[in-house]
Amino acid sequence: MAKIKEDCIFCKIANGQIPSNSVYEDEDFNVILDISPASKGHALILPKVHYDNAYEMDEAFAAKVFPLATKLAGAMKKALNCDGLNIVQNNEEAAGQTVFHFHMHLIPRYEGDEVDVTWKQHESVAEEQSEIVKQIQKEL
Repeated sequence: MAKIKEDCIFCKIANGQIPSNSVYEDEDFNVILDISPASKGHALILPKVHYDNAYEMDEAFAAKVFPLATKLAGAMKKALNCDGLNIVQNNEEAAGQTVFHFHMHLIPRYEGDEVDVTWKQHESVAEEQSEIVKQIQKEL
């Protein structure tokens, strides 16, 4: 069962122990403006309970995150008149996670901005993909 982690800065922010610019709050989440934004309006969805990453989150709680992200994305699109929006969620250091409390980034995008949320695409080999499918399905 998830709970608040005493030494977690995002637990403290999500639960109002540290001041933030909150744009939305309910019983499960606090959505704040990022203090080091990638673009104007960059926000973070913070659960009020602690999960290090998406792997730890139970399905019932996880099912609440994306509907909230889409609700906020629509409001941000209208309010900020952005040209697009990235929804980003990183798990573990190798994937770019720097604060080990599950959070989702909502990054408004504007024509000509210098935000870089891309990767180099590689060729795909059919046999390798078939083996990856089998490995993942075995774990489900």
